Amino acid sequence: MALASDRLTQLISLSFEDFLAQYGDDSRYELIDGELFDLEPTGPHEQVAATIARWLNYDIVQQGADYFIPHRCLIKPLANQTGFRPDVIVLDRAALSQEPLWASQPVVTLGSTIKFVAEVVSSNWQNDYARKLEDYALLGIPEYWIADYQGLGGEFFIGRPKQPTLTLCILNSEGRYDRQLLRGDQRITSSVFPNLNLTAKAILGVG
Repeated sequence: MALASDRLTQLISLSFEDFLAQYGDDSRYELIDGELFDLEPTGPHEQVAATIARWLNYDIVQQGADYFIPHRCLIKPLANQTGFRPDVIVLDRAALSQEPLWASQPVVTLGSTIKFVAEVVSSNWQNDYARKLEDYALLGIPEYWIADYQGLGGEFFIGRPKQPTLTLCILNSEGRYDRQLLRGDQRITSSVFPNLNLTAKAILGVG
């Protein structure tokens, strides 16, 4: 009976406010155009996300940057019925005073607050490679990683034969992402964290 109820909920278009009230504390779900998506957080998925966060936290301390990685956070872009829940997000502490919802909810709405986002790919890979890529660029998020440790993405995005791939997206002056596909021992060159000394394998291999 519970399963039928959950399925019915997914078929009903949710507003962001309803989603926040019902699922705001549940890190398993996000909302895209009123549709509820299960983020499928398997153990290996969480290992990859935790590895990214660990390296970024280390670099934040080394830089002395006024950034932090929240435990839970939602991104509310321009679309009213959307609330992205990134696997890793880096926020600029100094910009939070401009966020209208932050004082009462862990929700950010302004791209200027967000320095970095990473998504670890699951079976809903189309959202990471297409929808989020577009919306994160529109928000002006400087850097976006797509960590596809299973090589699930379509051939258009990661090539053929499909294999574990880290897609590094750096925002250019035209407000679009320049993409670089990294695999194996290829090194990561980050615009936000230039001192990172990492390979794609160091991220993807843990999953």
